Amino acid sequence: MKYVLLLMGNMADDRCGETDEGPNPEEFMAFDAELKEAGVLAGGFALTDPDEGTSVSKADRDAEPVITAGPYAESREFVGGTIVLDVANLDDALTWATKCPGAIGGRIEVRPLAEY
Repeated sequence: MKYVLLLMGNMADDRCGETDEGPNPEEFMAFDAELKEAGVLAGGFALTDPDEGTSVSKADRDAEPVITAGPYAESREFVGGTIVLDVANLDDALTWATKCPGAIGGRIEVRPLAEY
């Protein structure tokens, strides 16, 4: 079963969730290597800062789209990246999430991928 780890940061932190005690690139590289070695990494991406995003919305099916520069949602939190795991169950996904450096100074949201 595939699960996505959404690496959530806090907009109040100017460094997008990275604090002095927070994760550093080397920790993410080590975590990535551990996921690959275990054979559970199915994909993932780091995202640029929320200020570089552009959002598109429509009031209803027939409405003209509204395009807005900046974060995709007005929120104190933002998605800083994703990691897709292919594991047996939610417990396995949560075990990996607890090891993710993104939890330091941030939050990891774990969700199953929908299969259609």
